[in-house]
Formats: sequence, structure tokens, C-alpha cells
Amino acid sequence: MSKSNLTRRGLLKTSAVAGAGVALPTIFTASSAAAYMNEPTGSSVTLGFNVPQSGPYADEGADELRAYELAVEHLNGGGDGGLMNTFSSKELDGNGILGKKVEFVTGDTQTKSDAARASARSMIEKDGAIMITGGSSSGVAVAVQDLCQSAGVIFMAGLTHSNDTTGKDKKANGFRHFFNAYMSGAALAPVLQSLYGSDRKAYHLTADYTWGWTQEESIVAATEALGWETVNTVLTPLAATDFSSYIAPVMNSGADVLVLNHYGGNMVNSLTNAVQFGLREKEVNGKNFEIVVPLYSRLMARGAGENVKGILGSTNWHWSLQDEGSKQFVKSFGEKYGFPPSQAAQTCYAQTLLYADACQRAGTFNPCGVAEALEDFEFDGLGNGPTLYRAADHQCFKDVLVVRGKENPTSEFDLLEVVEVTPAAQVTYEPDHPMFAGGNLGSCNPGS
Repeated sequence: MSKSNLTRRGLLKTSAVAGAGVALPTIFTASSAAAYMNEPTGSSVTLGFNVPQSGPYADEGADELRAYELAVEHLNGGGDGGLMNTFSSKELDGNGILGKKVEFVTGDTQTKSDAARASARSMIEKDGAIMITGGSSSGVAVAVQDLCQSAGVIFMAGLTHSNDTTGKDKKANGFRHFFNAYMSGAALAPVLQSLYGSDRKAYHLTADYTWGWTQEESIVAATEALGWETVNTVLTPLAATDFSSYIAPVMNSGADVLVLNHYGGNMVNSLTNAVQFGLREKEVNGKNFEIVVPLYSRLMARGAGENVKGILGSTNWHWSLQDEGSKQFVKSFGEKYGFPPSQAAQTCYAQTLLYADACQRAGTFNPCGVAEALEDFEFDGLGNGPTLYRAADHQCFKDVLVVRGKENPTSEFDLLEVVEVTPAAQVTYEPDHPMFAGGNLGSCNPGS
């Protein structure tokens, strides 16, 4: 970022400090409050890692926390440096962020919006966290992003797939590296048509919160554009563990595809129930009955076991990718923890490095300087190929993977195979797309 841009946004002191009658901007006078929320004054800077350590997405949260701790280790000069070795930006040097050692605090979102907000607020107000990141629920992400906007800190979203996060609920202080529901639909639809045809009848079971709603909307739109008919859409509680009562009506609905708009433990349980009901052995309308899981993860596949074989879905990243960034991350993570990372780990690690790099490039921790450094930032080497952090909505655009449960896995980690690498151009949309309408990014809030 140029010095003139920093000055314009109030991030640098004016150089006219010697002349009589010329005063510094109020935020820089000795008696004033800090220039921005939780401005670091010592030798360290604190980041807040807010992850689901309990609840239906706890497996994802555990892997997120592993990735965050690894990122901090690398930023502070430990380990093998990880993705700083492959990241196209070379601002990070293992000397912390802007010369300050990186420290962190953690919290449990419980996969509940109120708990997540309370945890994030404590990190900001009591622990002095200057950036909050994490979460595996879009309901949590939207709630915490709103809090961070009001408080004046940057929110680097973890696992959040709802269109709303960078749609109607987008905020200037919030940024998302993960892909979204629209992108899943755009990537999956051509593969579904190729493998299952254009004459299909779909029944949707959908988690009853912001992610489920927008995932259902996206898959319905994408498949109906192919000629598919939507037979029914049914909402299910996020807290549900037994989906038998929701699966039973599918049997006599005339549907020949079941779409499970579920994630984490919800998906493991609903898929298990569907298999127990014999859906995968059924033939309906002269076709083999199929099940689709739009948003997949290796952790979910492990939980569902044999039931995932042949099941199609989409994912943000997979440890089998052979680009240099992916191979480096698998190596670094594997050597520390003894197993390959999940997509949750990859995106949370990437978000931490992206924040640190933006601080370095901006020369400040001021959230407005960091935000400007991230906007329209193009980068590579973090495991997803060439990526754009779009300024208009703070959404990343990159390739999306269509995956399928492996028929003959070689280990407990080798559960998914990449069917298609969908180019970023195919999943990119205009900022005013109807599925993302109604929001206003607003202005960056530096807090104090």
C-alpha cells in the first residue's frame, strides 16, 4: 500500500509536527486513546482462535486449532516455516508480525452463535486480541463477524459456507478464504448431470440455519437449471442426532436422489440413517437411487465410514493435491501431528498467514490498513492455486474440488478422491448476484 493511501486513511502521522499551530490528528496526541482497537504496545501481539471445541462440529474445530497453533509456530520462526516457503508473497520472515511475537488465546464456540459472540468478546475486551478467526458454522461466523465489525477488529472467517457470510451479512472488517454454497452448486451441477443425467427428482434434507438455507437454494437452482425436479425440501434441527423420521418419507416421495444439506456430525448421522433405510439399494423411476452431500470433508468421511463410498460432493481443498503449497502443508502438518490435515485446517492456517502478511504489507495492525491490503489481493502458494480476495465482498475466488467417496481406500485418511477440479472462472459470480443481494459491506471500523 502506498504512503499516500495510508495517510488518507488516517494510518500515518502527519509529517508537519514542528511548526507552530500545526497539530497532530487527535488520535495521535499523547493524551488520546489508542489509534485503533487493541493496538499492540509491547513486544507481542495476540490473536483470538474461536473454534467449536464441543457440539456437532467439534471434529472440525479440533483440526482448526491444530492448524492455528502450527501457523503461530511458523510465524514465530519455529518448525520448517510451512507455507511461508511457497506463499507468493515474501513479506513473512519468521520474526512474528511486524517484529512482534505472535501469541494467542482460544475459545469454544460450542457451534452456538451466542456462545461464540461471548467468547470472541472476551478475547477482544479481556485478552486484547487484535484479530479473531475460526468457527465451523456459518451462523457462528455471521454473528462473530458482526461483533468484530462493531468492536473494530479484523475477522478472518474459518469454515463458513453460507452465501450470506459474504452476501447479505458481509462486513468491511470480515474476510472469507473458504468457498461458498453457490460455488458448490456451480461446481457440482455439471458432474451430477454427466453421471446421473438431466431427468432426476431430488428430495432435500437441510440444516435449519443460514448455511443450510443457502446451500439448499444453491443446489436447487443449479440442478433445476439442468432439468432436475425438486420433489420436496425439509428443514432439520442443527441439534438433531437421529434423522430416521426425516428419511422415512423419502421412501415414498417419488424422488430418486436425496440431497443432504448437512455438515459435520449431522451429515454423518443422516447419511448413516439413509443407508440403514436401504436407500442406496433402491431403484426408483428406473434409476439407481443416489445420495449427494454438497459440502464434504475428510473428517466427515471418516465418521461415516463405509457409507461414503461413491457419494459425490464438493470441498475447498484436499490433502492429495500435488501443487507445491498443498504438498508443503501436508508435510508440515503431518510431521507435527502424525496425520494429514483437513480442509478446515488448511483454510484456517491460510487465513492466519494472510492476516499476518497483510499487516506486513500495510506496515500496521490498524484494521483499516490490513483490510486495504487484503482487498483485491492476488496470491498463490497456499494450496488452492491462484486466488483473488475480492474487494467488493471480501470473498476469495479459486478453484473448487468435486470429490467422491473412495471405493477402495488405502488408509483411514484416503477416503475421498478428486473427480473434478473446477476452475475459478466457473464458480465466479458478480457481487450483485441475487443470491448475495441485500448486504452492504460498509466502511472499515478501527475501533478505539
